[in-house]
Amino acid sequence: MTETRDLTRWLWRDYLRRHIWLIVVAVILMSIEGGMMGALSYLIKPMFDQIFVAGNRDAITWVAAGVFGVFLIRAVAGFGQRVIMKTVGQKVSAALQADMVRHMLRLDSAFFQENSPGILIERVRGDTLAAGSIWSTVFSALGRDVVALISLFAVALSIDWVWTLIAVAGAPVLMGPMVLLQRWVRRSTRTARHAAAVLATRLDETFHGIDTIKLNTIEAREADRFSDELGGFVDAQIRSEAGQAGIPAMMDIVAGVGFFGVLTYGGLQIIDGAKTVGEFMSFFTAMALVFEPLRRIGNVSGAWQAALASLERLHDIFDAKPTITSPAEPKRLPVAAESADLEFSDVALAYGDQPVLRGASFVAEAGKTTALVGASGAGKSTVFRILTRLVEPQSGHARIGGVDVADLPLEDLRGLFSVVTQDAQLFDESIRDNILLGRDGAALETALTAAHVDDFLQNLSAGVESKAGPRGSALSGGQRQRVAIARALHRDAPILLLDEATSALDAASEAVVQQALERLSTGRTTLVIAHRLSTIREADKIVVMDAGQVVDQGTHEELIARGGIYADLYRLQFAE
Repeated sequence: MTETRDLTRWLWRDYLRRHIWLIVVAVILMSIEGGMMGALSYLIKPMFDQIFVAGNRDAITWVAAGVFGVFLIRAVAGFGQRVIMKTVGQKVSAALQADMVRHMLRLDSAFFQENSPGILIERVRGDTLAAGSIWSTVFSALGRDVVALISLFAVALSIDWVWTLIAVAGAPVLMGPMVLLQRWVRRSTRTARHAAAVLATRLDETFHGIDTIKLNTIEAREADRFSDELGGFVDAQIRSEAGQAGIPAMMDIVAGVGFFGVLTYGGLQIIDGAKTVGEFMSFFTAMALVFEPLRRIGNVSGAWQAALASLERLHDIFDAKPTITSPAEPKRLPVAAESADLEFSDVALAYGDQPVLRGASFVAEAGKTTALVGASGAGKSTVFRILTRLVEPQSGHARIGGVDVADLPLEDLRGLFSVVTQDAQLFDESIRDNILLGRDGAALETALTAAHVDDFLQNLSAGVESKAGPRGSALSGGQRQRVAIARALHRDAPILLLDEATSALDAASEAVVQQALERLSTGRTTLVIAHRLSTIREADKIVVMDAGQVVDQGTHEELIARGGIYADLYRLQFAE
């Protein structure tokens, strides 16, 4: 119960309260709409007693006008409050989505390794829509339906309080089963939301791996896997919907028992002449109308439990905090970044129980090119992740210009680097947007020329405005790499990190990209990872890594002369 109050208070304080005046107007309109139900049931008595039984012609006009007025007012008030509450619901959902994306983008890389894209998409879209839309239903219950109940019970009590007690005598019996059903709805909805996230993940992986699926002719297998997971989602959703439908169904049973008792007791009074037909019909109408808002309130109870499951999932995301942040008392580089050495000092890091770096130490001198070589899993890429603080080492220090990277403001630190990897990360936007990434485009032409991007732009119908496609799929591997290099050139950062930037290219593309990389690295401190040793023979220093440790370093000639891992790798690649 405390958790429910906390979630409700959080949503009200951070999102709903900013729309307070719209909500107030909507609640007033709801109250007017609900009050018209009591007015309608009240008009039933003169309709029967004065018109149908007594035959009073003069009463027809004012009773008919009253009924028309009730429906007109109800229509206007109902339309107004629904539009307002839908507007509030959409704005709350949009604000939740925007805040959630902004918050998640600040979380550590480890968060995105633990949560697949499909799960996060479902949190951002599905859960926020569920949490945002529930409020139109809740306020309708508090405004329209509560007022309707009060007005209808007032009419019923004014006619006969004994009839009223008989009609609602079975209601207390509902309390126990309703509490159990609400818990069932919350659990089953939580399961359904998780199943929806699993489905989204499956679709994301299927569509991004479509070429692999086709080449391995596993379309049927993937379709069957999706169908199996879809079945799990449908079962969970049905259980949730069945639980929500059970609450108003219980109320219908109580309504049937109440009407049975009133008809049996009240019918005898009418036959005996103690009550009029108009009184009975007015009471019957009031009580018939009572159970409709009661059913809606019951629906709200189930829908609220379903929304709480989404609120819990949203709150879990907002509770996640980044561990890699800017220091409280940041330091500045004592020298210009162009003159700052990169230093690793006894750095150790492990992912869980798996050690990746085991006391690695080396220096990459400012303005020079330092290459990292070694077998896969030696820890080379982890060096880049530590330098840019995508991960934190368990011990040791990574320094730039003598300052630990953890002591630099995070935005300033990452602003020191331009990165080009073997998987050029492009977005489904224009080539221009992929290069600029929101920055000023004054030097765009220079970057296009230096990276040899303009060599293929003339073959694209829209030139630099051509779409790169999802994950750059509209471009070849070499074209994607050149766009990534143009991005790095335009960024013009003092430190360049190259991670297997040419490993996936053919010889012709590699030659063009290598020229662009050489131009890019001129005048910059460059740290490069390469399996093709031919690309780093001219490096100022080559650092040899094995099993997370630096086992040798020096120039190409020095390493070849000494023998060891590098010499073995070199002979293996260039043996005739």
